[in-house]
Amino acid sequence: MLSGNHWGGPFEIHGDTATDDEHSRNIDLDPRAHSRRPELDQTQQSWLLGPQISSRRKDEYIDLGCFVCKRKLLWWVLGALFVAFVVIGLPIIITKSLPKHSSSPPPPDEYAMAIHKALLFFNAQKSGRLPKNNGITWRGDSGLNDGVGQTDLKHGLVGGYYDAGDNIKFNFPMAFSMSLLSWSVVEYSNKYRDLGEYDHIRDIIKWGTDYLLLTFNSSAATIDKIYVQVGAAKNGSTTPDDHYCWQRPEDMSYPRPVIAVTSGPDIAGEVAAALASASIVFRDNPTYSSRLITGATAAYNFARLQSHRTIYSLGNTEIANFYNSSGYWDEYMWSAAWMYYATGNSSYVTFATDPRLPKNANAFRSIPDLGVLSWDNKLPAAMLLWTRLRMFLNPGYPYEETLRGYFNATGLNMCANLRRFNVFNWTKGGMIELNHGRPQPLQYVVNTAFLANLYADYMDASKVPGWFCGPFYFSRDVLRSFASSQINYVIGDNPRKMSYVVGYGQNYPRHVHHRGASIPHNGVKYSCTGGWKWRDTRSPNPNNIIGAMVGGPDQFDGFSDVRTNYNYTEPTMAGNAGLVAALISLTNTGEAGIDKNTIFSSLPPFFPPASPPPPPWKP
Repeated sequence: MLSGNHWGGPFEIHGDTATDDEHSRNIDLDPRAHSRRPELDQTQQSWLLGPQISSRRKDEYIDLGCFVCKRKLLWWVLGALFVAFVVIGLPIIITKSLPKHSSSPPPPDEYAMAIHKALLFFNAQKSGRLPKNNGITWRGDSGLNDGVGQTDLKHGLVGGYYDAGDNIKFNFPMAFSMSLLSWSVVEYSNKYRDLGEYDHIRDIIKWGTDYLLLTFNSSAATIDKIYVQVGAAKNGSTTPDDHYCWQRPEDMSYPRPVIAVTSGPDIAGEVAAALASASIVFRDNPTYSSRLITGATAAYNFARLQSHRTIYSLGNTEIANFYNSSGYWDEYMWSAAWMYYATGNSSYVTFATDPRLPKNANAFRSIPDLGVLSWDNKLPAAMLLWTRLRMFLNPGYPYEETLRGYFNATGLNMCANLRRFNVFNWTKGGMIELNHGRPQPLQYVVNTAFLANLYADYMDASKVPGWFCGPFYFSRDVLRSFASSQINYVIGDNPRKMSYVVGYGQNYPRHVHHRGASIPHNGVKYSCTGGWKWRDTRSPNPNNIIGAMVGGPDQFDGFSDVRTNYNYTEPTMAGNAGLVAALISLTNTGEAGIDKNTIFSSLPPFFPPASPPPPPWKP
């Protein structure tokens, strides 16, 4: 049987096989056979011509398995890939393989450079046993017997800061300074980190709060007294005290009395604010933060005692002549804010939004002087802190009515800072006269600049472009411009082209009213009156107290660089705290803006969580 053909029919073309074999054997012998070409049908032609066509296609196409493409196209694609690798890929590989170097940070702006110096002032003011890294070569241990054996507290009152150019420790402005510095860290911690000053500012705050914890029984639930001052002086005194004597702190040889009060809602409220605000700064140290909150609670409860509401300076001439308190309702509002942010206890916000508190504090009466932040008046700062709560968390009822009042009053305070409204006078050189031309104006200027720029940052963080002053609407940049213009005046943009911050720029005060800076650090211990020659000499101070912001110019932009005229040349703790806060808010070096959420991290939710869904229905 013949094998089958897949295309149909037998393989044979002719039926007579023998004849075919004979013919094929005789083809080579018969030359005529070449001329006899049999006619092929279409199928036979495909068999014969098919292999020849496939051979040509192999030259033009390449079978890649899943598809067939032209050989020329493939070479073009491969060539293009090779060129792309050389031009793009190879440089990337080389770049990735090179050692990585961190990009250089942007150069510090003028505010950042001033911050580094301004913080050094606090190192120069330290009392007690100084740490080895204090960095002020002309300072040493001092006040090591402060309060020792003079109080019912066994630990004494060693430590803290001297207030100004004298050697007295005034706890009221010291506590305010710690509150203000802590606030600046809470808002701008990332900026401090970027400037490399985060650990430094925390050390400064802790030096102050460690001392404040010594001024009362900070481990007790309730207290009945608080120590408010170490050292004393009387104007025109002829007996040795902290004013009559001109001695370095290390050489003090006169009595240093300790003053305590059994009624002090103002100073106790300020101490509570300082400790509570610092507890937020030190939340990464739970043990110390908890200790600060415990102390703050005791101080706050003492401040709120109904039977102890006489201002702390009343009847104390050693206090009233220097840091006399005008009231305590502002400290209530201020301390309640920090206690609330530190603990999350709703009783503090309930108290602060009780309509009777702003009424007693005259918060909504639009009195210009009450809108100026100082060591004595915390009202504008307290209202801004409560405005912060409304702007970012908007707690609503039952707090909204009072919070809206704080918000509106804060806006009016900001309006009063604008020159066009003539609320305050301005010097020809461009300084706002917040204390009406009286001496030592700069501490008020820097505090107000800080609040203005901070409020602008609050608006920026909450996506609010500006605020209303009556019918007028102003961009938040107006506040930034005001703040920067005032700080620029302080550091040199003034008619005298003088920086009022020692060590910043080339032209700054050289005769600062400061005992430690004016007496040579030469191993000689000068007596109480022996130091007078250094006070009265016209020579520059032998020790530059870097970073100290002096009292400042008069209402005519005039300044007298004379050591004996403390109105011009004496620095203070509270003034430098405001300067640091304003500078850190304004600097563009580092991460911009505020830390919006850290201050709220202890607060519970204002609204209860949604109820869980009901279980599925079952028949």
